[in-house]
Amino acid sequence: MPIKILRNFFSRIFSGLFKSKREMKLGFYGPPNAGKTSLANRICKDFTGEELGSVSKIPHETRTVQFKEKVEITYKGKKMVFKLVDTPGIATKIDYEEFLRYKLGKKEAKNRAKEATQGVIESIKWLDDMDLVVIVLDATENPYNQVNITIIGNLVARKIPVLIVANKIDLKKADLKKIESAFPEYDVIGISARYGKNLEEFYESIFKLSKRI
Repeated sequence: MPIKILRNFFSRIFSGLFKSKREMKLGFYGPPNAGKTSLANRICKDFTGEELGSVSKIPHETRTVQFKEKVEITYKGKKMVFKLVDTPGIATKIDYEEFLRYKLGKKEAKNRAKEATQGVIESIKWLDDMDLVVIVLDATENPYNQVNITIIGNLVARKIPVLIVANKIDLKKADLKKIESAFPEYDVIGISARYGKNLEEFYESIFKLSKRI
């Protein structure tokens, strides 16, 4: 009897250890309004039935890190458990006047700019906790900019596996090849988070990338 109890005890310990190892922290990074929250919402909705955060046309809608624990993603018979971490958009300059164009009051615009600036700092801090990072870029925007270089530089320094997602490929101005040529050393997947286009390829890439950890 004591041997059976010990066996069960160690079995619970080891299964707990391996379970916690399988739950990887998957971070969504990128510039404002690229579709990080839209993609995180799509994944959460597909596998948990719930959304992660709110989205808006106004830049910096996400101004604090938000996450969803234990999201079990299944793909082609395989299962992996992730903690999805949606981060505020990273920008090198945040000016409250930018928000006035969206008909926000001056006080609200200044407050949003302050929170967005704090959010950028928080995003960078959270990088130290990431196992995998998905960089979400707007496929209609020029990828050659200071923000993207800053994000990539921080990830390279930390040796974190990276997948680049070119979002909004449903739009006419989308240019997937331009993003691929900007980051030739990384896998680039073109998707539409809004319409759920090409998510199968996205999941396949995430599972492949997780093997590098």
